[in-house]
Amino acid sequence: MRYGYKLAAEGFAPGELVRQAELAEQSGFDFVEISDHFHPWLDSQGHSPFAWSVLGSIAAKTTRLGLATGVTCPTVRYHPAVIAQAAATLALLSDGRFTLGVGSGERLNEHVVGRGFPAVAERQDLLREAIEIIRLLWSGGYHSYRGEYLDLEDARVFDLPDELPVIAVAAGGPDAAELAAELGDGMFGTEPKPELLETYRAAGGVGPRYGEVGLAWAETEEAAVRSAFETSRWSLTGWKVMSELPNPANFEAAAEVVRPEDVANAMPCGPDVAKHLDAIRKYEEVGYDHVVLMNNGPDPDGFMDFFANELKPRLSPSA
Repeated sequence: MRYGYKLAAEGFAPGELVRQAELAEQSGFDFVEISDHFHPWLDSQGHSPFAWSVLGSIAAKTTRLGLATGVTCPTVRYHPAVIAQAAATLALLSDGRFTLGVGSGERLNEHVVGRGFPAVAERQDLLREAIEIIRLLWSGGYHSYRGEYLDLEDARVFDLPDELPVIAVAAGGPDAAELAAELGDGMFGTEPKPELLETYRAAGGVGPRYGEVGLAWAETEEAAVRSAFETSRWSLTGWKVMSELPNPANFEAAAEVVRPEDVANAMPCGPDVAKHLDAIRKYEEVGYDHVVLMNNGPDPDGFMDFFANELKPRLSPSA
């Protein structure tokens, strides 16, 4: 098992994210995963720095910590050729510590370049073509590609690492899980659904399985619930909402029906280590071997101490 810390780029300035990553390494986390957004989910979160610049700085200031995007959409806001180059460069700068997490994206971030945001089926086809282009460029030499949605014209990535990054594909349903097995090296998930892992394995998937666990640590349950409600109530709206709304104001409106008690029921909140362990073990039990902890509490430093001193000693040994 390997345990990661989620860098919430929507909630912190770039320098603070780098500091948190350094502290995560010191606290015994195996890797960090960063969200790759253009907008935050809510205006109150107040941030959304360029994830790739933050990752480059983290690579320079850490020595053993794994790095991952969680996740990048390489189809609309970015062309996959740009991501192929960015990921190869980051792999070199981090001495092979980088994992490229990819997914089909959300309208919140992708509509900003004025190309629209396609329907679900088309998003998956776009993602398939994007992964094919990334793989093509990582094979070395000049390449062109003509897809239904994406093209590549006589392009080459000159700086390639000897060992290419793992590509982990985000899966919220069976089609994406099959795509992760077919074209990816691993899978990302945000729910402990055994059917996703079963589909991934049945389709031939044998790589790492990243699962993201939402929780909220604070010295009191009330403080944890308050913080999680203020920053993360949007997450209870469901993926069909989360992938479609264009701006933070829309998420504010959609989350008006969410109550603090709904947040408290959706994730472990407070200082009780047993509650947090139970949430983490649900992911381990269904087959995730890389578990990412997304702390929605108000105190990152306190959470790091909690992880190092109370959670980590009770978790499965990192391998």
